[in-house]
Amino acid sequence: MTTIGRGSAAHLEKVEAPGSMLTHTAARMLAVLRIATGFVFLWAFFDKTFGWGFATPSARAWINGGSPTKGFLSNVEVGPFDGFFRGIAGDAWADWLFMLGLLAIGVAFVLGIGLRIAAVAGAVMMALMWAAEWPPDKTTTGGEPSGSTNPIVDYHVVYGLAGIVLALTYAGHTWGLGKWWASLPFVQKNRWLI
Repeated sequence: MTTIGRGSAAHLEKVEAPGSMLTHTAARMLAVLRIATGFVFLWAFFDKTFGWGFATPSARAWINGGSPTKGFLSNVEVGPFDGFFRGIAGDAWADWLFMLGLLAIGVAFVLGIGLRIAAVAGAVMMALMWAAEWPPDKTTTGGEPSGSTNPIVDYHVVYGLAGIVLALTYAGHTWGLGKWWASLPFVQKNRWLI
């Protein structure tokens, strides 16, 4: 038998998830990644809602009449979709959809429930934000540096992939409500909700 680290493979503690075997340490690290990813979405939601002064000053908070999408989208000056994104900046439907998405994705990841739908929604949101920032462009339409550091893989892609990995590895089962959620009759009948 091959030795891994300090002990043999037979001595590694394992936790079962459908279709795979994970060590306890790997399952715990996936849980930490899940909670951290959820916290990123929740922090953005709360900062934009209450204007905690990180990305959103209090005067532009959603509860004070500010628009969560206007500041970012109205300044899009790169890529083939820049006109589209500027055109929806500040629209009530875009604000509500964006904020409900941040909240729902964040709660799902932190609690470890509904990870499949949260992963898809998170990946779509990240793909749209990637398209708005359009990393392949080195310069804006005005000729200024775009600030892009990688033309393909940036943090939007990493967050989107992280969400998919978390859903596929049943990361909600460790330090989350995933097992309980998966046992609910409604979820059993609609497996896409796991």
